[in-house]
This record gives sequence, C-alpha cells and structure tokens, in this order.
Amino acid sequence: MTQPATLTSTRPFADLTTLTDLGGGAFAALIDPIWTIGPKVHGGCMMALCAAAAREVIRAPQEEAASRPVDTRAMQPIAVSASYLNAPDPGEVRLVTTVRKRGRQVCLVDVDLMQGEKVAVSAVVTLGVPDVGDPRHQEPLALDDLPAAPPADAVHITPGHPMGQIVHVAKGCDLRVDPSAALFLSGQQGDPVNRMWVRPFAEDEVDTDVAVLFALMTGDISAPVTMNRGMFGWAPTVQLTTYLRRLPAPGWLRVMASATVLGDTWFEEDHLVLDEAGHAVVQSRQLAMIPKG
Repeated sequence: MTQPATLTSTRPFADLTTLTDLGGGAFAALIDPIWTIGPKVHGGCMMALCAAAAREVIRAPQEEAASRPVDTRAMQPIAVSASYLNAPDPGEVRLVTTVRKRGRQVCLVDVDLMQGEKVAVSAVVTLGVPDVGDPRHQEPLALDDLPAAPPADAVHITPGHPMGQIVHVAKGCDLRVDPSAALFLSGQQGDPVNRMWVRPFAEDEVDTDVAVLFALMTGDISAPVTMNRGMFGWAPTVQLTTYLRRLPAPGWLRVMASATVLGDTWFEEDHLVLDEAGHAVVQSRQLAMIPKG
C-alpha cells in the first residue's frame, strides 16, 4: 500500500469529498492515503463519500422540476446506513447512485462505493433538512460535562505520536484525546469508552457542505473502544448507521464512543458528537468484529 505522505493541502476533507461527475448518476473520487487507519481506508470517510454522492445527485437539476418543483438546496444527508463488503485501497473509487425517492421533505438514494468491479460499501442515504431550533425535549447528554474545547492535558494525536502512526486520519484534522478515558494510551485497561475533541481545518470548516460531511465522518472517528480492554488490532466495521441531527456550529466537536456488550465475535460501538454550542450533531451505531490481534 502507498504510505500516507506529508499533507500539503489546506482543505484535505474538501479534496476527499470533491466528486467528478461521470454521468448517469455515477461519480469518481480520489481517496488520499491519509484517510486510512493502518492500511485500511477509514470507514467514516467512505460513508462521507457515499453521502456526498447522494447529495450531489439529489441537488442536480431535473427535467420535471418545472411541473413539480422541489427545493433540494437545503437538503443534507440526515441518515446514512452503510454495509461494508470489502476494504478498498487508497486511490480512485467510483460511486454509483440510484434515486429511490424524490420528495419535498425526504429523498432516498442508494449508493455503491466501488473500486474496480468490487463493491466496497453499499449505503442507503436519506436526505432532508436538519433541525435548526431548540429541541422540544432533551435528556442529559453523556458529553455535557466535557469541556467544549480540549484542555491542556488533552493528547494531541500528531503524525509522530504512536497512535498517529496508525490513525492517519489525524493528518487531515486536529484530533485530541481525553487521557482520562483512553487508558490504553498509558498501558492501562478500563471501560470500553473513549472521548476526544476533533476539528476540521479552517478551509474545510468554513464550507457548510464540507463541514456536514466531516461531522458525519466523526461518527466513526474513535479508535476501537476494545483497546481499553486490552484488545488491539483491526476491528472491521460490518454495518454503520449515522444520523446528522443538525448543522455543526463552527469550532470543536466533542466525541464520545462507547460499547455496552463485547461478545466473542461482535461488539456494538456508539458515537455521540456535540458541537461547541452543546448541540447533538451526530449520533451513530455500528456493529463491528472483535480484533483478532
């Protein structure tokens, strides 16, 4: 595999999610080697690409728009349900879309992310307008007490950090980990929980459409919480469903990953993502396999 190179772009996530229209509802994209965990393309990045393709095809002008106008400009991917079939290499991929529904409030698009003739990810993307007002009801959130911005003792995951040598996606954003949760960083064990702060680069953050896709990606940003139980290695995601609840406010995103049941083969991992304003921006749940290492 091509080794992750030194980052030169000031808008790496925009570069990742920029699509080339191939016609007929198909798009091409280029996955830079930085968007990997170890040798594998990061699952959240592939989900973001599927969401980008669905949004692109829904926003495209339609012949029937004059007779049945639907304003899709404010629509965003509010739910993405992805099944992971193969692990592609960094490089060129193709996204093939099939529109299942064009509605005034909800649109539905199937997306296959392919490399060569193999389908790597098969996703169903629901598009609509995210919430904007205050919630009608909200239970206390597990991240309410975590500072909105990383404190001085947060662990900055740089390319030279041992974790940064595996979590290459940290080259494309600012990622800082709560050491009181990520006990595996100090060789200890604890609950299967991880907490962190993540922020896109400034040029990625200022573009709302890019910031939305970045927020979706953070629903899979944590290292496997199995690491806090002494189980290291690749924990392949089999299925991941992510909800975008609202547009992220500029600033740091607070992320918590947790699991309740670690089985012999399978475990679930939930992500909750809050923005600096304290709003729940992303919620996700995945089914993954216990690392074999």
